[in-house]
Amino acid sequence: MRPSDDCYLRLVYAADRGVWNATQDPESPINLASLGRVRVLRALTDRPALSRADLVQCTGLARATVGSVIDDLIAAGLVRKTTEPLAAAARTGRPPQLLSLEPRAGYAAGLDVGHDHVRAILTDLVGTTLWDESLALSVDGDPRHTLDTAVELIDRAVRETGVPRERVLGLGFGIACPVDVHGELHADGIMRGWVGLRPTDELAARTGLAVRLVNDANAGLLAERRFGAAHSCANVVYLRLSAGIGAGIVCDGRVLTGSGGFAGELGHVTVDPRGSVCRCGNRGCLETVASPPAIAALLARSWDRTVSPAELTELIQAGDRGALRAIEDAGTAVGHALAYTVMLLNPELIVIGGDLVVAGAALLDPMRRALTRNTVYSHTGRLRIVASTLGDSAGVRGAAALVLDAVPERLGLEPLEPLSPLPPA
Repeated sequence: MRPSDDCYLRLVYAADRGVWNATQDPESPINLASLGRVRVLRALTDRPALSRADLVQCTGLARATVGSVIDDLIAAGLVRKTTEPLAAAARTGRPPQLLSLEPRAGYAAGLDVGHDHVRAILTDLVGTTLWDESLALSVDGDPRHTLDTAVELIDRAVRETGVPRERVLGLGFGIACPVDVHGELHADGIMRGWVGLRPTDELAARTGLAVRLVNDANAGLLAERRFGAAHSCANVVYLRLSAGIGAGIVCDGRVLTGSGGFAGELGHVTVDPRGSVCRCGNRGCLETVASPPAIAALLARSWDRTVSPAELTELIQAGDRGALRAIEDAGTAVGHALAYTVMLLNPELIVIGGDLVVAGAALLDPMRRALTRNTVYSHTGRLRIVASTLGDSAGVRGAAALVLDAVPERLGLEPLEPLSPLPPA
C-alpha cells in the first residue's frame, strides 16, 4: 500500500468517528495494524466487554486480524481477559471469554471551572472516578488564582492516588463560557478576567499534560452519553440550566459544534422581546428569565428582600410556592426555546442538567407542555425529556471523558510497548 493510500484510510476513519487529533500530522502515514488497533480499542471503549466474535462484527476486521490485534494489546497491557458477567452466568455451557480495557493502563484528569467553583477528578481508563474534589471560588475576575487552584488540585489527585504521572493521558478542561473551534475562549461579558487568555497553554506547561478544552454544556453532553441518561443515544440535546444556559447537541452520533464552535447557545434565544437586557447585549434572552440568578432576582423584587441562587435551591427543595411558581414559568420559557431546536434537529432525547434540575417535575412538566404546544406530534410524540442522572458531576466527568474518548486514537496509533508494572489495585 502506498503511503498516500494509508493516509487516506486514516482520514476516512477519523471522519467516520467525527474525531481528529490536531497534534497528529495528516501527512504521516499509519499502517493497517494501527488501524486495526484503533478499531478494536474504539469498540472496547464504546462497550465494556466484548468477545472476539463480537469484535469481528463490530470492527469489520477479519477474525485472524482481530486475534492478532488482541494478542498485541494484551501483551502491551492495554486489554485484559475477563469472564462473562454474573447476570448471564446462569446459562448452561461454558461462559465465553470476554475482553475489556485494562482500567489501570491509563488515566484521565478532568477539570470543571464554573463561575463559582473549580472541581477536579482523576479517572481510570474506563471512567471510574478515583479522586474528586470541588472548591468554592470566585472565578470570573481572578483567572490567576483559579489556575493556581486547578494545578494544585491536579497535582494532589495524582499524588494522593499514587497514579504514575506518565500514565495520565491528558487533562480535559471544561469551562463556563463559549469555546471556538480553535480552542479560544470567548469570555466577553461572561468571565471578564479571562478575556484574551489561553489557559490551556498555561495548564499544559504547568501540569505536563496535554490539555483539551470544551465548554461546560458540551462537557455535560459527553458525560451523559458516556455514563448517564443519554447512553447510546444518537440524537440527543443536553441543556444545562445554570448561571449560563447552553446546550450540547448530538445528531446521528456526531457532536454538533457549528462552523465557529458556538452551536447550542440557547441561553441567548429571545423569549421576551420586551424583557431585560442580557449580558450579551440583546434583550429578553432565555438567560434573563430562566437562569438561577434571574429567577432569584425575580423573587427578590417580589419579596423585597435579597434572594441568592443558593437560597433558591433551598426554597425549591422546601416546596416554597413562590419559588415553584417562578420555576414553572421558567420551564415554560425553556420549552418555548427548545421548540426551535426540536423542530430543526428532531432529537429522541432531551437531558436537563445544571442547578435547576433539583426542581424535578415542577420544571420538566411545564417544559413538556410548552414543547407540545409549539411543535408537531411527529417531533414530540416519542421525544423523552429527562433529568440528568449525573447531577453536578456531569461537567467534570465530561471533561475527563474528552480525554477518554481519544484513547483509541491516542494508544492505537502509537507503537506498542509493554507498560511498566501496574500500580497496586
